[in-house]
Amino acid sequence: MSNSLFPWQDGVWQQLQQMRARLPHAILFHGAEGIGKTVFAELFAQSLLCEQPQADGHACGVCGSCGWFMQYNHPDYRRVRPEILDGEDAGDSDEGGDAGDGKKTAKSAKAPSKEIKIDQIRALSGFMNISTHRQGQRVVLLYPAEALNTAASNALLKTLEEPPPNTVFLLSSNSLDRLLPTILSRCRKFAMPLPSREQAMAWLRQQDVKDADVWLAEQGGAPLTAYAQSQSEGRELIDEFLLHLTKPGIDGALKCAEHLQKTPVAELVGWQQRWLYDLFSFKLCGTIRYYPRYEKALASLAAKVETGSLLRALKSSNERRAIAEHPLSARLFIEEMLLDYAAMFA
Repeated sequence: MSNSLFPWQDGVWQQLQQMRARLPHAILFHGAEGIGKTVFAELFAQSLLCEQPQADGHACGVCGSCGWFMQYNHPDYRRVRPEILDGEDAGDSDEGGDAGDGKKTAKSAKAPSKEIKIDQIRALSGFMNISTHRQGQRVVLLYPAEALNTAASNALLKTLEEPPPNTVFLLSSNSLDRLLPTILSRCRKFAMPLPSREQAMAWLRQQDVKDADVWLAEQGGAPLTAYAQSQSEGRELIDEFLLHLTKPGIDGALKCAEHLQKTPVAELVGWQQRWLYDLFSFKLCGTIRYYPRYEKALASLAAKVETGSLLRALKSSNERRAIAEHPLSARLFIEEMLLDYAAMFA
């Protein structure tokens, strides 16, 4: 866990402190993916449990409560998140910090779930029905909220409708439109804005990220996602995929699908969505958001495609994104996606 705010979060933290006098039972932090919402929410959770909070609202970092919290062993704190995220923090305790994790074995028969399940919400019942450790507050952090499946969403809703005393729910979401309206109505929404380009670039340079401007643009201005992508080994794959998009054609689509069939399909759909957005934006107003390096290619393609075709392609891309996590055949899925793209320019 990070022990400090990101540089672009200082002003937002000050805004949050104004809510502490009359703290709601549930706060929903929402904003773009990759801007540090979960770190922000964790630091706020720590400050709520701290025995000696500082004047600016930050936790002291030295009391017993802070020590427990930083080890994810605080008895009045629970995290609820998909199983697939369980391995992200070294030294996590199965019993101390997370709700509904269950016992882990060396080899799992099933792939870790990307959803928050109802059992994880039910596991909070015992936690919320006992006295707090030092007659203070108990805090539940749930992220990402859009990972709640239908049953888990309904179970959480019942809890939010009749919240237990001295309990604060902190939710983090990248996409409000994927949450139940009834859950939204029972949370105080707290917007987390994107950092300015200057703030994001300064932070990425501090992390020694090469071509920081390229990565930041491709991730829509989200610095943490830009940093993660810069540390991955996928740069060649992205460049190969974008190169194909600059020269759409049937033969190229089939070869590209064969070569990239082991690449996560959701990532490919996301790259194409950004490309289509840039095409649409350039055609209408001459601006590019995600791929400024490809301005010449985008300009050439925008002159050849009809606006109606672009709108239909964007709609199809959104529909594909909804099923991209579980395609029946990755290769056929990619082929269809690229052939439909090539058809716009035929």
